[in-house]
Amino acid sequence: MRYLPYLAALALAVYCVVDIAQHADPRPYRVPKWAWYLIVVLVPFLGAAAWFFMRFVDPFEDTPRSRNDGPIAPDDDPDYLRWLEQQERRRKREKGTS
Repeated sequence: MRYLPYLAALALAVYCVVDIAQHADPRPYRVPKWAWYLIVVLVPFLGAAAWFFMRFVDPFEDTPRSRNDGPIAPDDDPDYLRWLEQQERRRKREKGTS
């Protein structure tokens, strides 16, 4: 039981190091990757907390994140609505010429 905090710190540090390595940006959250590695390894709990905080709430991001960036349903998609309108016009033309 007395080793549990050490194991938790090690598991958290390993998870964060792997997560940092998989990050596409060479300077995630305006800090070089090597600095993130040092922060997470030298200050395990606080470094991991900082990484998770920056991962979910990026204070350096210019625009706020929105999960609704794209159309949710086809009825909200302007391209789809335009296509439907074209189809309706085509049907009316074909019906009128028959």
